[in-house]
Amino acid sequence: MPTQQEKAEKFLAAHRGPSPLLMPNAWDVGSAKVLAALGFGAIATTSGGFAATLGRLDGNVTRDEALAHAAALARATDVPVSADLENGFADDPADVAETVELARAAGLAGCSIEDYASVEEAIYPAALAAERVAAAAEAAHRGPTRLVLTARAENHIHRHPDLDDTIDRLVRYQAAGADVLFAPGVQAPDDLRRVLAAVDLPVSVLVLPGSPTVAELAALGVARVSIGSAFAFAALGALVEAATELRDHGTYGFWDRSRAGAAVARPAFQG
Repeated sequence: MPTQQEKAEKFLAAHRGPSPLLMPNAWDVGSAKVLAALGFGAIATTSGGFAATLGRLDGNVTRDEALAHAAALARATDVPVSADLENGFADDPADVAETVELARAAGLAGCSIEDYASVEEAIYPAALAAERVAAAAEAAHRGPTRLVLTARAENHIHRHPDLDDTIDRLVRYQAAGADVLFAPGVQAPDDLRRVLAAVDLPVSVLVLPGSPTVAELAALGVARVSIGSAFAFAALGALVEAATELRDHGTYGFWDRSRAGAAVARPAFQG
């Protein structure tokens, strides 16, 4: 099993490869093991997917719950794990830094901090948001393991699709010490070109319906591809399909998909 530092170094280096890092989001230990067995080089947690396993909506998980969940995934696989830590579960920069320190203690290779205050349902002012990233970066980069910090600009998935403001924020977050930049919801090629031209750090993209293909994102210069909670809810969609077939038709076609899943899961779980 690689050390935490080795995982963090491998994770950061993967953002500078010849093609984008495909980083799927696992929602529990089982899904993390399956994704690692399928050959993905890094895994992220998903706040929405994990919340769903608890029967909750996104934004309703505590810091302790999120960190314990991320630590379990980090222990379960030998690939780097980066945690979706929402807004750091705090407004104050010092408290955000404490969350990042706890992420290091959890054995993670990286984490992300966003600029959306979920309680107030508002984007932090740009100056405060940059202070929060600076505090998170200082915490991520000190100590025996240098965590990979992803700074997220949340405008486009929270009803504020102001690309100029998003780019300004990403530039600020780069100056504040982030390692990777992420603006979920920015997906049009021309918009991505503007983002990529404005910053020097690796840029992650959340793929959504209508997003460019991975090959097209690679041609643009995107460094990382994220799927957010899509796999978690795709799994729930498969559950709904199977349960509906049983309830409404009394047939068992879902066993075909079940066998295919078990064929991957069994060796993954034994490893």
